[in-house]
Parts: sequence; C-alpha cells; structure tokens
Amino acid sequence: MLERYPDGLDGPRFMQKNTPGHYPEWITRVEVAKEDGTVVHTVCDDSATLVHLADQACLTLHRWPARVGQVDRPDLMIFDLDPSGDDFEAVRKAARRLGELLDEVRLPSALMTTGSRGLHVVVPLNGRHGFDEVRAFARDAADLLAAEHPDELTTAARKKDRGDRLYLDVQRNGYAQTAVAPFTVRARPGAPVATPIAREQLDDPGLGPRRWTIADVVEQARTNPWAGMSTRGRALGPARRRLDALRV
Repeated sequence: MLERYPDGLDGPRFMQKNTPGHYPEWITRVEVAKEDGTVVHTVCDDSATLVHLADQACLTLHRWPARVGQVDRPDLMIFDLDPSGDDFEAVRKAARRLGELLDEVRLPSALMTTGSRGLHVVVPLNGRHGFDEVRAFARDAADLLAAEHPDELTTAARKKDRGDRLYLDVQRNGYAQTAVAPFTVRARPGAPVATPIAREQLDDPGLGPRRWTIADVVEQARTNPWAGMSTRGRALGPARRRLDALRV
C-alpha cells in the first residue's frame, strides 16, 4: 500500500492499494481477493520499482505480512506498541516484556522503530498458518500481557477505553492489513525512517521512535540487526501449547 503526497507534505495525502494502469509494464503486480472483488497490488521487488514509486510521490511503503504466491499465509506476526502519548519509556518496557514472553514460548522476535511513535515487534513465521490463526495467537499473547499489567497495557481498540495505557495493537495481523516497511521514510519533520534494531539497543538512552532519519540511517542499516531473520520462521503449534499453559 502506497502513502502518496502528490502536492508535497503540506498537501493532502492518499493511500493507494490498486496499481494504476499507467504504471510501467515491467513493474510486478499481484492480484488478491477482497470482499467485493479483487485488488491489484504493486510488488516492490527491485530498485527500479522503488525509484518509480518515489517519482510518484510515494513517501511511505506499507507491506503485506505475506508473500506473493501465498498471500493468505503470513510469514510475519506483528505487534505494534502504540503509546498514548510520547512516553517512550513505556514503549521500552512493553517491548522488553513482550520479548520475554515470546522467548518463553520459544518464538524468535525482532524490533523496529516505526518512525512515528512506537515500536514494532516482529515474529518470523514459517508461512503455514492462516491470518485468523496468527491474529488469534497475537491477540492471546497481548491479552496475557495486558492482564498481567492492567495499569500499563491494554488491548482496547477504542482510544477512549485506553486511558494513559500503551496499546498492544495486533490488528496488523488480519487479512489485507499492512504495516510500515523496514527502512521506509515517514512524512514527518526531519524525515524519520522506520529502522530495524537489535534488542540490546532498547537500553540506549538516545533511542526513540524517530531516532534515525534519511541523514544517518545508513550506518544503522550496515549493522544488519535482522540478519538471518528470514531463516528463523517458526510454526505456531508448539508456541500455542506453551502460551496456553501460561494462560491457565
């Protein structure tokens, strides 16, 4: 999904899912089902496509958590840690707690600043589970954490029900939902970049959701904090049994 600003940052934005017919033929496309038909998404799989999308005033890329060829079976599970304000310490604490829970059920996870307000915790999967199963697992994990820390965490979808608590958002795991892509630029002052990080960087006092921008993100990218993540995809069956045991 493309977040476009054809009249600049001060102009209106719009979100584009369907690939226009005037796009070059060499751009890869994939047709996927939706409630009332189909939609043809752009597949950004090379540098030339990325350059073309930038030329179309696409600032921010939002990706599916599934691959072409198996669009109904995600290979990523995403937790969006969304604070009620700009309290990043609450985000750090939630990320540590969620990381510990995922370790306990033996699911590898990775972290990414969003370039906006919070962090994403990303779990690589083996692509054998449907969206409903993945979202149910994420919801149960988030509910468990919220129940253990009810004054600090919530899974309430409505803002009016959250108060000052951090929202553990698992809605990105539904079919046709998207999440901001790694190393994409956000339409904010300074051009912050959604940036993969290592878990130990949570202890960096200078860390924040907009820590890296287009001016300095290359150095962080060279550290390759997500190295090997694509080969660590797990099945949810064993993790589900461990999670259910914790929920008893």
